[in-house]
Amino acid sequence: MFGRMMNNYYYGKSGKGDFRKEDLPRNRWQLFWEMLRVRFAALCRLNLMTVAAWLPLIILIGYCVTTLMNVMMVRTEYAAYVDTGDVGQLTEEQIKVLSGMDLDVWMVEMARSLLSTFCLWCIPCIAITGPVQAGLAYVTRNWSRDEHAFIWADFKDAVKENWKQGLLVSVITSVVPIILYVGYQFYGQQAATNVLFMVPQMLIVVVSIVWMLGVTFMYPMMVSYKVTFPQLVRNSLIMAVGRLPQTVGIRLIMLVPTAICIAIFMFTGALLALLALGAYYILIGFAMARFVYASYTNGVFDKFINSRMEGVQVNRGLATEVDEDDEEDEENDKPQE
Repeated sequence: MFGRMMNNYYYGKSGKGDFRKEDLPRNRWQLFWEMLRVRFAALCRLNLMTVAAWLPLIILIGYCVTTLMNVMMVRTEYAAYVDTGDVGQLTEEQIKVLSGMDLDVWMVEMARSLLSTFCLWCIPCIAITGPVQAGLAYVTRNWSRDEHAFIWADFKDAVKENWKQGLLVSVITSVVPIILYVGYQFYGQQAATNVLFMVPQMLIVVVSIVWMLGVTFMYPMMVSYKVTFPQLVRNSLIMAVGRLPQTVGIRLIMLVPTAICIAIFMFTGALLALLALGAYYILIGFAMARFVYASYTNGVFDKFINSRMEGVQVNRGLATEVDEDDEEDEENDKPQE
């Protein structure tokens, strides 16, 4: 019994979620919600199976958030110390450092130091996720268009086949934050003396945003087509720009849970909101993001790539005119009583 349970956990159940012809969704919105309902538990298992790849990033974010909270607490307590003389939990070293300093300036310096530390450590934390994201992209691509995929076997095969391109994408993505931070700071300082430096400053911001939008397409594309890495990057960036409003919207939608939890924490100070956010990403967050991106990119690929390739099936998982004709033929072929 235990063996069957573990087999179902890692491999899933063959044929689960497949629709009959008469049950096929009529549009991609219906397909998304039907597949999410059918595959929700499997997405949780997939996320738990792969969350280890994101644990360093989760720990880094937790460290930075905790440090920022401590800095804010020290600022508040020092302001109270200046007004009342009550030391509170301040140490002698903290009082010595803050004596005579502008608290706002100190806060800005600490925030910059923390941000630079975060961007630097993002490099190894994000770089290691590329191969795993390739495996997630393959499994969620199949699920999002009502095709079967074994959770472990297909994930492992996709990682094995696409780990090089996945790693290249994640390595480039990992250095985007530090390049954005350093470039923005450097050209911002130069812009104080020459306004023309605002041009490269804004260019770095735009390029960074476009790359992050292009990543939405890169992992699904690498597991769906045989392309070189330059072709992968070029085609993904073209699609991201060509479908800019939709791509931005999809990325923003996936930030909603984070935005809600952070807003609750900022306005109420409830640490439970941050714990809920961490639980969301540990339980399903990363797999859910890949599933949403796969549902979106499937439609874009069908429209701009698959429809132009001879013999390639489009609109997988959706009811088509051919399906309706087949149903009518089957009804007509039934013997009349």
